[in-house]
Amino acid sequence: MKKLGLYIHLPFCVQKCLYCDFCSFAGSDRELMRAYVSRLCRDIGEWSARCAEHSVDTVYFGGGTPTLLPISEFERLMGAINRYFKLDKDCEISSECNPATADREYLGALRKMGVNRLSIGLQSANENELRAIGRIHSYADFVDTYNSARSAGFDNISADLMYGIPEQSIKSFERTLDEVISLEPEHISAYGLKIEEGTPFGRMRDSLILPNEDSEYDMYMLCSECLEGAGYNKYEISNFAHKGYASRHNIKYWMGEEYLGFGVSAHSYFGECRFANSRDIDAYIRGADICSENRHISPPEKLTEYVMLRMRLTCGVDHGDFKARFDEDFEALYSKKLDGYVKQGFVISEQGRTFFSDKGFFVSNYILSDILDFE
Repeated sequence: MKKLGLYIHLPFCVQKCLYCDFCSFAGSDRELMRAYVSRLCRDIGEWSARCAEHSVDTVYFGGGTPTLLPISEFERLMGAINRYFKLDKDCEISSECNPATADREYLGALRKMGVNRLSIGLQSANENELRAIGRIHSYADFVDTYNSARSAGFDNISADLMYGIPEQSIKSFERTLDEVISLEPEHISAYGLKIEEGTPFGRMRDSLILPNEDSEYDMYMLCSECLEGAGYNKYEISNFAHKGYASRHNIKYWMGEEYLGFGVSAHSYFGECRFANSRDIDAYIRGADICSENRHISPPEKLTEYVMLRMRLTCGVDHGDFKARFDEDFEALYSKKLDGYVKQGFVISEQGRTFFSDKGFFVSNYILSDILDFE
Protein backbone atom coordinates (compact mmCIF):
# COMPACT_ATOMS: atom_id res chain seq x y z
CA MET A 1 0.00 0.00 0.00
CA LYS A 2 1.01 3.61 -0.49
CA LYS A 3 2.17 5.41 2.64
CA LEU A 4 0.52 8.52 4.03
CA GLY A 5 1.25 10.94 6.86
CA LEU A 6 -1.43 12.77 8.85
CA TYR A 7 -0.96 16.20 10.44
CA ILE A 8 -3.58 17.36 12.96
CA HIS A 9 -3.45 21.05 13.91
CA LEU A 10 -4.57 21.89 17.44
CA PRO A 11 -4.31 25.68 17.63
CA PHE A 12 -5.03 26.28 21.32
CA CYS A 13 -2.38 27.70 23.64
CA VAL A 14 -2.13 29.36 27.06
CA GLN A 15 -0.44 32.46 25.67
CA LYS A 16 1.12 33.26 22.31
CA CYS A 17 4.89 33.64 22.41
CA LEU A 18 6.32 36.92 21.20
CA TYR A 19 7.91 35.35 18.10
CA CYS A 20 5.07 32.99 17.15
CA ASP A 21 3.65 33.20 13.62
CA PHE A 22 1.81 29.88 13.78
CA CYS A 23 -1.96 29.76 13.65
CA SER A 24 -2.77 29.60 17.35
CA PHE A 25 -5.26 31.13 19.75
CA ALA A 26 -4.75 31.94 23.42
CA GLY A 27 -7.36 30.43 25.70
CA SER A 28 -8.83 27.08 26.67
CA ASP A 29 -12.57 27.33 25.98
CA ARG A 30 -13.77 23.72 26.39
CA GLU A 31 -16.84 24.21 24.20
CA LEU A 32 -14.73 25.66 21.40
CA MET A 33 -12.31 22.74 21.70
CA ARG A 34 -15.15 20.23 21.60
CA ALA A 35 -16.67 21.83 18.50
CA TYR A 36 -13.27 21.99 16.82
CA VAL A 37 -12.54 18.32 17.48
CA SER A 38 -15.98 17.40 16.11
CA ARG A 39 -15.13 19.15 12.84
CA LEU A 40 -11.73 17.43 12.76
CA CYS A 41 -13.36 14.02 13.21
CA ARG A 42 -15.83 14.79 10.43
CA ASP A 43 -13.03 15.79 8.03
CA ILE A 44 -11.01 12.70 8.91
CA GLY A 45 -14.02 10.54 8.10
CA GLU A 46 -14.72 12.30 4.81
CA TRP A 47 -11.14 11.92 3.60
CA SER A 48 -10.80 8.24 4.44
CA ALA A 49 -12.67 7.05 1.33
CA ARG A 50 -10.15 8.85 -0.89
CA CYS A 51 -7.27 7.11 0.87
CA ALA A 52 -8.39 3.49 0.62
CA GLU A 53 -5.12 2.51 -1.07
CA HIS A 54 -2.99 4.15 1.62
CA SER A 55 -1.83 3.09 5.04
CA VAL A 56 -0.74 5.68 7.59
CA ASP A 57 2.83 5.42 8.84
CA THR A 58 3.07 8.78 10.67
CA VAL A 59 0.65 10.97 12.63
CA TYR A 60 1.66 14.36 14.04
CA PHE A 61 -0.34 16.52 16.47
CA GLY A 62 1.00 20.08 16.24
CA GLY A 63 -0.08 23.45 17.51
CA GLY A 64 -0.56 25.60 19.38
CA THR A 65 -0.22 23.34 22.38
CA PRO A 66 -1.89 19.98 21.71
CA THR A 67 -1.61 18.98 25.37
CA LEU A 68 -4.09 21.73 26.34
CA LEU A 69 -6.78 19.56 24.76
CA PRO A 70 -8.79 17.62 27.38
CA ILE A 71 -7.71 13.99 27.28
CA SER A 72 -11.27 12.94 26.42
CA GLU A 73 -11.10 15.05 23.24
CA PHE A 74 -7.68 13.63 22.39
CA GLU A 75 -9.15 10.14 22.75
CA ARG A 76 -12.01 11.12 20.43
CA LEU A 77 -9.51 12.27 17.82
CA MET A 78 -7.40 9.13 18.06
CA GLY A 79 -10.57 7.07 17.88
CA ALA A 80 -11.54 8.74 14.60
CA ILE A 81 -8.07 8.25 13.14
CA ASN A 82 -8.05 4.56 14.05
CA ARG A 83 -11.61 4.09 12.81
CA TYR A 84 -11.17 5.70 9.41
CA PHE A 85 -7.53 5.02 8.51
CA LYS A 86 -5.35 1.93 8.49
CA LEU A 87 -2.37 2.62 10.75
CA ASP A 88 0.84 0.65 10.30
CA LYS A 89 1.89 -1.41 13.32
CA ASP A 90 5.02 0.70 13.70
CA CYS A 91 3.24 4.00 13.00
CA GLU A 92 5.08 6.98 14.48
CA ILE A 93 2.51 9.03 16.43
CA SER A 94 3.94 12.33 17.68
CA SER A 95 2.52 15.11 19.79
CA GLU A 96 3.95 18.48 20.61
CA CYS A 97 3.86 19.45 24.28
CA ASN A 98 4.76 22.59 26.18
CA PRO A 99 6.27 22.28 29.67
CA ALA A 100 3.78 22.44 32.55
CA THR A 101 0.76 21.71 30.32
CA ALA A 102 0.63 17.95 30.95
CA ASP A 103 1.18 15.91 34.11
CA ARG A 104 2.15 12.26 34.54
CA GLU A 105 -1.47 11.09 34.36
CA TYR A 106 -2.19 13.01 31.14
CA LEU A 107 1.01 11.81 29.47
CA GLY A 108 0.28 8.26 30.56
CA ALA A 109 -3.13 8.49 28.89
CA LEU A 110 -1.50 9.79 25.69
CA ARG A 111 0.94 6.91 25.70
CA LYS A 112 -1.83 4.39 26.35
CA MET A 113 -3.85 5.60 23.35
CA GLY A 114 -0.87 5.10 21.03
CA VAL A 115 1.12 8.35 21.04
CA ASN A 116 4.73 7.13 21.04
CA ARG A 117 6.79 10.26 20.40
CA LEU A 118 6.74 13.53 22.36
CA SER A 119 8.23 16.85 21.22
CA ILE A 120 8.67 19.21 24.17
CA GLY A 121 9.14 22.93 23.49
CA LEU A 122 11.92 24.08 25.81
CA GLN A 123 13.62 26.80 23.67
CA SER A 124 16.13 27.73 26.42
CA ALA A 125 17.33 26.59 29.84
CA ASN A 126 17.92 30.24 30.82
CA GLU A 127 15.08 31.91 32.74
CA ASN A 128 15.86 35.43 31.44
CA GLU A 129 15.83 34.20 27.86
CA LEU A 130 12.53 32.37 28.37
CA ARG A 131 10.91 35.55 29.70
CA ALA A 132 12.41 37.60 26.86
CA ILE A 133 10.64 35.49 24.22
CA GLY A 134 7.35 35.30 26.12
CA ARG A 135 7.51 31.70 27.31
CA ILE A 136 5.44 31.06 30.44
CA HIS A 137 7.35 28.04 31.77
CA SER A 138 10.66 27.63 33.59
CA TYR A 139 13.50 25.21 32.92
CA ALA A 140 12.40 23.30 36.03
CA ASP A 141 8.95 22.91 34.43
CA PHE A 142 10.61 21.38 31.37
CA VAL A 143 12.59 18.91 33.49
CA ASP A 144 9.42 17.93 35.38
CA THR A 145 7.52 17.36 32.13
CA TYR A 146 10.45 15.43 30.65
CA ASN A 147 10.69 13.15 33.70
CA SER A 148 6.91 12.67 33.72
CA ALA A 149 7.06 11.62 30.06
CA ARG A 150 9.77 9.09 30.84
CA SER A 151 7.80 7.63 33.74
CA ALA A 152 4.71 7.51 31.48
CA GLY A 153 6.60 5.22 29.12
CA PHE A 154 7.84 7.57 26.39
CA ASP A 155 11.14 6.30 24.99
CA ASN A 156 11.22 8.73 22.05
CA ILE A 157 11.40 12.35 23.22
CA SER A 158 12.51 15.45 21.32
CA ALA A 159 13.49 18.80 22.84
CA ASP A 160 13.10 22.03 20.85
CA LEU A 161 15.70 24.80 21.30
CA MET A 162 16.16 28.29 19.85
CA TYR A 163 19.24 30.41 19.24
CA GLY A 164 19.72 34.04 18.25
CA ILE A 165 17.11 35.17 20.81
CA PRO A 166 17.13 38.26 23.09
CA GLU A 167 19.34 38.06 26.20
CA GLN A 168 21.23 35.10 24.72
CA SER A 169 25.01 34.77 24.52
CA ILE A 170 27.18 32.04 23.09
CA LYS A 171 28.00 30.91 26.64
CA SER A 172 24.36 30.80 27.74
CA PHE A 173 23.43 28.81 24.63
CA GLU A 174 26.26 26.38 25.36
CA ARG A 175 24.89 25.92 28.89
CA THR A 176 21.45 25.19 27.45
CA LEU A 177 22.95 22.59 25.13
CA ASP A 178 24.86 21.00 28.03
CA GLU A 179 21.73 20.87 30.21
CA VAL A 180 19.62 19.23 27.51
CA ILE A 181 22.31 16.78 26.43
CA SER A 182 22.65 15.63 30.05
CA LEU A 183 18.98 14.53 29.99
CA GLU A 184 19.65 12.34 26.94
CA PRO A 185 16.54 12.94 24.81
CA GLU A 186 16.52 10.88 21.62
CA HIS A 187 16.11 13.94 19.40
CA ILE A 188 16.97 17.65 19.58
CA SER A 189 15.84 20.45 17.26
CA ALA A 190 17.55 23.86 17.27
CA TYR A 191 16.01 26.73 15.30
CA GLY A 192 17.33 30.21 14.68
CA LEU A 193 14.93 33.01 15.63
CA LYS A 194 13.05 34.50 12.68
CA ILE A 195 11.30 37.83 13.13
CA GLU A 196 7.94 37.52 11.36
CA GLU A 197 5.60 40.35 10.41
CA GLY A 198 2.42 40.49 12.45
CA THR A 199 4.02 39.12 15.61
CA PRO A 200 4.89 41.15 18.73
CA PHE A 201 8.57 40.76 17.83
CA GLY A 202 7.76 41.98 14.33
CA ARG A 203 6.32 45.16 15.82
CA MET A 204 9.31 45.47 18.18
CA ARG A 205 11.87 44.82 15.45
CA ASP A 206 13.64 48.19 15.73
CA SER A 207 14.01 48.01 19.51
CA LEU A 208 14.98 44.35 19.90
CA ILE A 209 18.53 43.69 21.03
CA LEU A 210 19.58 40.42 19.41
CA PRO A 211 22.86 38.56 18.96
CA ASN A 212 24.57 39.81 15.81
CA GLU A 213 24.89 37.64 12.72
CA ASP A 214 28.43 36.53 13.59
CA SER A 215 27.29 35.42 17.05
CA GLU A 216 24.29 33.61 15.57
CA TYR A 217 26.63 31.81 13.15
CA ASP A 218 28.89 30.83 16.05
CA MET A 219 25.85 29.50 17.93
CA TYR A 220 24.80 27.42 14.94
CA MET A 221 28.26 25.93 14.54
CA LEU A 222 28.54 25.34 18.30
CA CYS A 223 25.22 23.52 18.24
CA SER A 224 26.39 21.14 15.52
CA GLU A 225 29.71 20.55 17.27
CA CYS A 226 28.18 19.90 20.71
CA LEU A 227 25.34 17.68 19.55
CA GLU A 228 27.39 15.63 17.13
CA GLY A 229 30.06 15.29 19.82
CA ALA A 230 27.37 13.89 22.12
CA GLY A 231 26.37 11.22 19.62
CA TYR A 232 23.52 12.98 17.82
CA ASN A 233 23.43 12.65 14.04
CA LYS A 234 22.59 15.84 12.17
CA TYR A 235 20.14 14.81 9.46
CA GLU A 236 18.57 18.17 8.54
CA ILE A 237 19.43 21.86 8.89
CA SER A 238 17.94 22.12 12.38
CA ASN A 239 17.46 18.52 13.51
CA PHE A 240 19.67 16.03 15.33
CA ALA A 241 18.86 12.50 16.47
CA HIS A 242 20.33 9.35 17.89
CA LYS A 243 20.36 6.49 15.39
CA GLY A 244 16.84 5.39 14.52
CA TYR A 245 15.14 8.43 16.07
CA ALA A 246 14.94 10.95 13.22
CA SER A 247 11.42 12.37 12.89
CA ARG A 248 9.82 10.14 10.29
CA HIS A 249 6.91 12.54 9.86
CA ASN A 250 9.05 15.59 9.14
CA ILE A 251 11.20 13.56 6.76
CA LYS A 252 8.03 13.06 4.69
CA TYR A 253 7.92 16.81 4.02
CA TRP A 254 11.55 16.96 2.94
CA MET A 255 11.31 13.82 0.78
CA GLY A 256 8.22 15.09 -1.04
CA GLU A 257 5.98 12.28 0.23
CA GLU A 258 2.20 12.49 0.61
CA TYR A 259 0.54 13.82 3.75
CA LEU A 260 -2.86 15.22 4.72
CA GLY A 261 -3.29 18.16 7.08
CA PHE A 262 -6.46 18.56 9.14
CA GLY A 263 -7.56 21.72 10.94
CA VAL A 264 -7.09 25.46 10.53
CA SER A 265 -4.02 26.52 8.52
CA ALA A 266 -3.05 22.88 7.88
CA HIS A 267 -1.24 22.11 4.61
CA SER A 268 -1.47 18.94 2.53
CA TYR A 269 0.31 17.30 -0.38
CA PHE A 270 -1.78 14.59 -2.00
CA GLY A 271 -2.36 13.39 -5.55
CA GLU A 272 0.20 15.79 -7.06
CA CYS A 273 -1.62 18.76 -5.48
CA ARG A 274 -0.77 21.10 -2.63
CA PHE A 275 -3.64 22.62 -0.70
CA ALA A 276 -4.11 24.48 2.56
CA ASN A 277 -6.89 25.48 4.93
CA SER A 278 -7.52 29.06 5.97
CA ARG A 279 -6.79 30.35 9.47
CA ASP A 280 -10.45 31.16 10.26
CA ILE A 281 -11.39 28.82 13.11
CA ASP A 282 -15.02 29.98 13.26
CA ALA A 283 -15.56 29.27 9.57
CA TYR A 284 -13.85 25.90 10.00
CA ILE A 285 -16.13 24.87 12.87
CA ARG A 286 -19.25 26.03 10.96
CA GLY A 287 -18.37 23.59 8.21
CA ALA A 288 -17.53 26.16 5.55
CA ASP A 289 -15.23 25.26 2.66
CA ILE A 290 -12.08 26.87 4.02
CA CYS A 291 -9.53 25.77 1.44
CA SER A 292 -7.33 28.84 0.95
CA GLU A 293 -4.97 27.31 -1.60
CA ASN A 294 -5.27 24.43 -4.03
CA ARG A 295 -2.93 23.94 -6.93
CA HIS A 296 -1.55 21.14 -9.03
CA ILE A 297 2.23 20.90 -8.93
CA SER A 298 3.64 21.16 -12.46
CA PRO A 299 6.73 19.14 -13.48
CA PRO A 300 9.04 22.21 -13.31
CA GLU A 301 7.66 23.08 -9.85
CA LYS A 302 8.16 19.50 -8.70
CA LEU A 303 11.80 19.61 -9.82
CA THR A 304 12.40 22.90 -7.99
CA GLU A 305 10.68 21.62 -4.84
CA TYR A 306 12.77 18.46 -4.96
CA VAL A 307 16.02 20.43 -4.93
CA MET A 308 14.82 22.91 -2.31
CA LEU A 309 13.59 20.22 0.09
CA ARG A 310 16.33 17.62 -0.41
CA MET A 311 19.02 20.22 0.15
CA ARG A 312 17.62 20.75 3.67
CA LEU A 313 18.82 17.23 4.46
CA THR A 314 22.44 16.42 5.17
CA CYS A 315 22.29 13.72 2.48
CA GLY A 316 21.37 16.40 -0.08
CA VAL A 317 20.53 15.59 -3.69
CA ASP A 318 21.38 12.17 -5.09
CA HIS A 319 22.30 12.79 -8.75
CA GLY A 320 21.13 9.33 -9.85
CA ASP A 321 17.75 9.69 -8.17
CA PHE A 322 17.36 13.17 -9.68
CA LYS A 323 18.07 11.77 -13.16
CA ALA A 324 15.61 8.89 -12.66
CA ARG A 325 12.83 11.22 -11.51
CA PHE A 326 13.24 14.11 -13.93
CA ASP A 327 15.40 12.78 -16.79
CA GLU A 328 17.73 15.73 -16.19
CA ASP A 329 21.40 15.94 -15.23
CA PHE A 330 21.66 17.77 -11.90
CA GLU A 331 25.22 18.97 -12.46
CA ALA A 332 24.45 20.18 -15.97
CA LEU A 333 21.52 22.21 -14.64
CA TYR A 334 23.14 23.74 -11.57
CA SER A 335 26.93 23.37 -11.63
CA LYS A 336 27.56 26.83 -13.12
CA LYS A 337 25.99 28.52 -10.09
CA LEU A 338 27.08 25.91 -7.56
CA ASP A 339 30.78 25.92 -8.49
CA GLY A 340 31.45 29.19 -6.68
CA TYR A 341 29.79 27.92 -3.51
CA VAL A 342 31.75 24.66 -3.76
CA LYS A 343 35.03 26.59 -3.99
CA GLN A 344 34.06 28.67 -0.94
CA GLY A 345 33.27 25.53 1.07
CA PHE A 346 29.53 26.16 1.41
CA VAL A 347 28.51 23.24 -0.82
CA ILE A 348 30.07 19.78 -1.24
CA SER A 349 29.63 17.74 -4.40
CA GLU A 350 31.13 14.26 -4.29
CA GLN A 351 30.32 10.61 -4.93
CA GLY A 352 27.18 11.43 -6.89
CA ARG A 353 25.68 13.76 -4.28
CA THR A 354 25.47 17.50 -3.68
CA PHE A 355 24.87 18.77 -0.15
CA PHE A 356 25.58 21.70 2.17
CA SER A 357 28.51 21.88 4.54
CA ASP A 358 27.77 23.01 8.10
CA LYS A 359 28.64 26.60 7.27
CA GLY A 360 26.65 26.31 4.05
CA PHE A 361 23.52 25.32 5.96
CA PHE A 362 23.66 28.63 7.83
CA VAL A 363 23.26 30.56 4.56
CA SER A 364 21.29 27.87 2.71
CA ASN A 365 18.24 30.06 2.09
CA TYR A 366 20.37 32.59 0.23
CA ILE A 367 22.19 29.92 -1.80
CA LEU A 368 18.99 28.10 -2.76
CA SER A 369 17.35 31.38 -3.77
CA ASP A 370 20.33 32.06 -6.00
CA ILE A 371 20.63 28.68 -7.72
CA LEU A 372 16.86 28.26 -8.13
CA ASP A 373 16.38 31.85 -9.36
CA PHE A 374 13.93 32.88 -6.66
CA GLU A 375 13.19 36.59 -6.48
